[in-house]
Amino acid sequence: MADLFLNTPTSEKVAKGASSNDTRSANAPLAERMRPLSLSEYTGQSHILGPGKLLRRAIEADRITSILLFGPPGTGKTSLARIIALSTNAHFEPLSGVENSVADIRRALNSAAERERANGNRTLVFIDEIHRLNKAQQDVLLPDVEKGAIRLIGATTHNPYFVLTSALVSRSQVFQLEPIDVDCLVALQKRALADKDRGLGAQQISADTNALEHLAIQSEGDARKTLNALELAALTTPPSANGSVHITLEQAQESIQRKAVVYDRDGSQHYDTISALIKSVRGCDPDAALYWLARMLVGGEDIRFLARRLVILASEDVGMADPQALPLTVAAQQAVEFIGLPEAQIPLAHATVYLATAPKSNRAYAGILAAKSDVESGVTLPVPLHLRDGKFAGAKQLGYSGYQYSHDFDGAYVPQAYLSEGRRYYDPSENGAERRVKERLEYWRALFEEAQAKTKS
Repeated sequence: MADLFLNTPTSEKVAKGASSNDTRSANAPLAERMRPLSLSEYTGQSHILGPGKLLRRAIEADRITSILLFGPPGTGKTSLARIIALSTNAHFEPLSGVENSVADIRRALNSAAERERANGNRTLVFIDEIHRLNKAQQDVLLPDVEKGAIRLIGATTHNPYFVLTSALVSRSQVFQLEPIDVDCLVALQKRALADKDRGLGAQQISADTNALEHLAIQSEGDARKTLNALELAALTTPPSANGSVHITLEQAQESIQRKAVVYDRDGSQHYDTISALIKSVRGCDPDAALYWLARMLVGGEDIRFLARRLVILASEDVGMADPQALPLTVAAQQAVEFIGLPEAQIPLAHATVYLATAPKSNRAYAGILAAKSDVESGVTLPVPLHLRDGKFAGAKQLGYSGYQYSHDFDGAYVPQAYLSEGRRYYDPSENGAERRVKERLEYWRALFEEAQAKTKS
């Protein structure tokens, strides 16, 4: 489903002569009956289907190439594919990544080749749940997609870049569908209540605005869930004496169950949510960080993975600004291993809040990246003679001498070179404890420069 039609007459005729009320079974769920039948009925996803947008132009001109549609459930992937099928001149071949085998795919491809040879008619192959195809099944599609023998539309709730082969993704255009906003879902319900052909308009059904808003909010952007909950409320609410049904907030609350957290441990939700957690900690927002942590915990994320990410954050983003961040997160990681769920959420939350509220510095991390870049680009500096291992006979004759033991000097510091040429990789910030580190380094570097100047003079 999509955030569907809000302004198109129900009687509008659609492509290929089909009317708006002859393509749906009266016994089908409300969400199925209310699917849009044309682009003019499809409202929302304006970032890809708005006026002048590439996908809309391609559909209207019947110039669709192979495309991949991905987004959460109920955002209009299948509906959009059906609209394309109705508006295209190509033969439409629906398949399922769950139900169809390699043999089924090969038969569809062979039929497409025969159809093009016989009358020049092209084939549009729609594969729902395309992420369920294994690598071998995906590879079967490649030659025909690459040659343009078929036009592929793949629909998936997973990020194609994570679950499909890079070869298939590179030969397709990827379009992401977003969850439908509450206002659109409310308007969609009102349209369903008024539609006499496909909706509930033939019955005396009304609903309070706050009831419709509740259904929309609880559906979390899923139009299918919204409409089916509305239908359940309409069917289970006792009619009044005159036979009319009025849906209140109380009935709406009873008609929609708590939605399971939209989270996949091996797909785009996993990567998107951990990214949000990391960026919230880095951005010093403990509230957002706790929300994303909770989202992952409720979604069943591996607590060891969460603990590892927090340990990395402690060094990458807090670093020397608070040197206690790393041992604290390591302790949290050990606690997670020791106690397990549900109590493991407590040290995870402790570490998350600590990191989010700690001063931040990535200077140590930036330093190792800069040093590695020099090494990898071929900058090979010789070890200064006085730093080389001198514990063998003949070391002095080779010049391996002159090292000064730091602890023999005041402050345990002696100004001597530790690189054969001067290079700076660590530039401490002014944040937190790193301010003191910066002061010490500036003092030591001044002593070194002073000693160097005396040596040259």
